[in-house]
Amino acid sequence: MSLISILTPFKNTSEFLPECIESVQSQTYTNWELILVDDGSTDESLSIAAEFVKADSWVQLLTNEGTGIIEALKLAYSHSRGTLITRMDSDDIMHPQKLEIMSGQLQEWGIGHLAVGQVKYFGDKPISIGYLEYEGWLNAMTNQGTNFLEIYKECPIPSPAFMVHKSDLDKCGGFDSKVYPEDYDLAFRFYKGELKCIPCSKVLHNWRDYDQRTSKTSEHYSIPYFVKLKTQHFLDIDRDPTRQLTVWGVGDKGKEVCKVLQQNNHAFKWISVHPGKLGQTIAGKEIRSLQQFEMFENPQSLITLKDEKAQEEIKDYMDKRGLHEMLDYFFFC
Repeated sequence: MSLISILTPFKNTSEFLPECIESVQSQTYTNWELILVDDGSTDESLSIAAEFVKADSWVQLLTNEGTGIIEALKLAYSHSRGTLITRMDSDDIMHPQKLEIMSGQLQEWGIGHLAVGQVKYFGDKPISIGYLEYEGWLNAMTNQGTNFLEIYKECPIPSPAFMVHKSDLDKCGGFDSKVYPEDYDLAFRFYKGELKCIPCSKVLHNWRDYDQRTSKTSEHYSIPYFVKLKTQHFLDIDRDPTRQLTVWGVGDKGKEVCKVLQQNNHAFKWISVHPGKLGQTIAGKEIRSLQQFEMFENPQSLITLKDEKAQEEIKDYMDKRGLHEMLDYFFFC
């Protein structure tokens, strides 16, 4: 039975931390170590964690030597002894069989694979439509193990709902990267490392939604950070510099993508499907038409339009031209 190291930074989550730790202690899989890292809590979180350490020898407590979740994860990982690694958010709850199911998948499928589980949002308030859509999108991909097929849309690997062989995590750079948002950056490094997601049809992680969640309060999880991250990973992983690059859409995300491309001195053509934008110049770039796009030989395209109907129309258009998603065009929305 492999030892699983569970890395759990925390900061001011005293209201939820006991339930989180108890969900780990209630796992059907018993060979685990929980590594808690205090990231500068000012509430009762640290004392709560200390009480659990006194009562359970498999719970460790460390103090972040730096600042922020990346440094906390790096510290936790440096103290881990397991051959299997997973994360846990200090405000969430594990399904009782989460560790058993994920470790079993990794043992069956072997090195080069990533165990992922379906997620379910919960909270004191009704879950927003946006989060429910994100939950549905994640779970549909996890059910098929196709999480990386739409990696440029949103983060397709929930940070507390994966497990990986330590050797694979090391191959992908561990927690040494200093790039935020850190969970999305790690997902891209798994993708670049060509890890394969194992399909899972079961909800293994309960994801708490509340107003003080870090993803809602920290600038590191704002649109500019997300756009910069995925644009730079695209240039590193999937960009073919021999092909004409085009960006579709002149909304906020389209403008952010173009800003990052210009900052990295990457030439591109800007395309709009809306007649009212044609011929305009934004950020020094002329907005071109669909007809002009058709004159480009063998282009690569970043699609920033979020409207689902528009996306389907673009997919049909690209299919008719023999262009393939995740090779010739990528949805950045």
